[in-house]
Amino acid sequence: MTADDSFGRLDDDDYPAYTMGRAAAMLGTTQGFLRAIGEARLITPLRSDGGHRRYSRYQLRIAARARELVDQGTPIEAACRIVILEDQLEEAQRINTEYRRTAESSAPPASA
Repeated sequence: MTADDSFGRLDDDDYPAYTMGRAAAMLGTTQGFLRAIGEARLITPLRSDGGHRRYSRYQLRIAARARELVDQGTPIEAACRIVILEDQLEEAQRINTEYRRTAESSAPPASA
């Protein structure tokens, strides 16, 4: 991958651009927190060629939501489950909205 390729990917929410240390600093948390949500399988960071964890912006948003819940007193395992369910609900709602649009656009016109 060239430098030009890397710059183009920085706009990609799924591009693993952040090291563990940088991700923890951005979230205002510890590296241990990131390891814990990884162990709870909330997020699975990609690994660099050297084996270091790398996080995407999407993963950081998920981790930030989990941190909010933990800061409010929710146990980490429960926080991870809540975030997973919230993400699944959002995806189901998006699919449902798409389905409705498709159904409405393909429905025959109503006769008066």
